[in-house]
Amino acid sequence: MTLPPCWVSFRSSVAYRHYEAIGTFAGVYEGNASGVTDAERLAKSLRGCRAVAIRSCREFEGEFIDLYGKIIGKPAIPTGLLLPEKPNKTRMAAADDGVWSKIFEWLDEQEPKSVVFVGFGSECKLTRDQTYEIASGLESSELPFLWALRKPSWASDDLDALPQEFNRRISGRGKVCIGWSPQIEILGHPSIGGSLFHAGWGSVIETLQFGHCMIVLPLIIDQPLNARLLVEKDLAIEVERGDDGSFNGNDIARCLRKAMISEEGDEMRAQVKKAAEIFGDRKLHDEYVAGFVEYLKTEKSGLGVKCKK
Repeated sequence: MTLPPCWVSFRSSVAYRHYEAIGTFAGVYEGNASGVTDAERLAKSLRGCRAVAIRSCREFEGEFIDLYGKIIGKPAIPTGLLLPEKPNKTRMAAADDGVWSKIFEWLDEQEPKSVVFVGFGSECKLTRDQTYEIASGLESSELPFLWALRKPSWASDDLDALPQEFNRRISGRGKVCIGWSPQIEILGHPSIGGSLFHAGWGSVIETLQFGHCMIVLPLIIDQPLNARLLVEKDLAIEVERGDDGSFNGNDIARCLRKAMISEEGDEMRAQVKKAAEIFGDRKLHDEYVAGFVEYLKTEKSGLGVKCKK
């Protein structure tokens, strides 16, 4: 799991780090309360299906889609990226309780493409050390940022979730919002220029459709592999980690500045701009959906299955 498999017929560096492989192996291959491992569920699903639908497109990873179809011996059908709806300011304003109105007013005051959005969702819980190192990196980067932070279970209150005096030190330059956040509306704001996140596939799609730089800090399951592929395609910068998976604020700050403002990041920003033309092409991805629907109709017709009303 820590080296590209021998059956990958083209050059690729996509693989797990050692500490990632340990956690993934345990989650996928070891038993759980159901008595059926995730690996067994997946194997049975692949044996029983006629095709596999993949939320992706050939323009991004056609070589992997073709390889996967060859390995499983069944059609691997990209459905396109299934783009989320574009941000709706009217809907956002109607659902807002006043807090986010002020935050968006602050975003309106920032320079275009200057703000880093930081969000790691709620599926994987950040430890205190991880949270504090991210805070240190954001502070040291000297870049404007908006951090959507889910209140950690280890924090006694909102203040305890951040280093002491952090909010005072970054006042005016950064915002930390603890709780739910309207991610797609934030990413769609013109002042956002980059995103520090876990490289989950849904967030990758949301980020790239707006042409934002990506600084990735993968945590679980598919995120490390997504991160390696993005780096391989020069679409992201991955934060360096120790052998145990630890990271520090200085490395985060360095990656943020490289992605957002440094000349070193010029080539990556150019590649991201090109990728945004693919990830933001709604017509292209609607055509993928139409093609998948047509495949389903053809298969149903071929099997002689009558449609139920």
